Amino acid sequence: METQPKLLIVEDDTRTRLLLERYLKEQGFPVLSLSGGRRVDETLAAQPVKLIILDLMLPGEDGLSLCRRLRARGEDVPIIILTAKGDEVDRVVGLEVGADDYVAKPFSPRELVARINAVLRRRNPAAVHGAPSPISQVVRFGPCELNFGTRELSREGKTLVMSTGEFAVLEALARHPHVPLSRDRLMDLARGKEQGAHDRSMDVQVSRVRRLIEDDSSKPRYIQTVWGFGYVFVPDAPATP
Repeated sequence: METQPKLLIVEDDTRTRLLLERYLKEQGFPVLSLSGGRRVDETLAAQPVKLIILDLMLPGEDGLSLCRRLRARGEDVPIIILTAKGDEVDRVVGLEVGADDYVAKPFSPRELVARINAVLRRRNPAAVHGAPSPISQVVRFGPCELNFGTRELSREGKTLVMSTGEFAVLEALARHPHVPLSRDRLMDLARGKEQGAHDRSMDVQVSRVRRLIEDDSSKPRYIQTVWGFGYVFVPDAPATP
C-alpha cells in the first residue's frame, strides 16, 4: 500500500485523461488515473486518495451514481465533477449527490488546479492559516455542534458526513450569525469565487445543509431564507466568537 495521498482522475476519454495526468504531475500533484468507475472502490481501499476528479459520462456506472454511492457509504473524499459546458442540470445534480465542486468542459487546466487547491484548502485550512483554537471555534445550536477546528458537524453527539463545500457554506453562515448574506456574498465566503446569476449551486448546498441540521428542512429554524436576497444563520444564542 502506498502512503502518499494522490489525486484520482476518473475519465474515460483517453486524450483528456492523459493531458490531465501530465499537467497535474507538472504542478507537483501525485496522480492516479482510471478509465472508468469499476476500480474506484479497490483504489480507495488500497491507498490514500485526497481528491477525486470525476467525469460524469462514464461507461458502466456513471459519475453521478458513483458519487452518490460513495457518499451514501460515508466516503468523504473531496470530489470535483467534470460536466458538459453549460449543462446546469448536471452541475446541480452533482452537488445534490455530494460533489464538492464542478468544472465545465472544455476547461483550462489552470482553472482546474485553482479549483483543486480551493477544495483542499477548505478541507485543511490549518495548512494555510495555522491551526485554529478548538475551544474558541465551536458553535452549538439546537442538537448540533459545529467545530471549526476539527471541521466536523455533529448532531446529538453523532458526527455527520459533509462535503467540503457543504461545510464551507455552514461555516460561512455560522461565522456571521444574524447577518443576512446574499447568495453572491455567501458564494464568495464559502468558495472564493463568483457564480453566474442563474447558478443554483448555492441553493443546492444550503438545501443539503438544512437536511442535516434542521428538524424539518421545509420549515428551517437555523438557516432562514431572506427572500429575494439570500440566507441568514439564526442560532439559539449568540455564536461563540
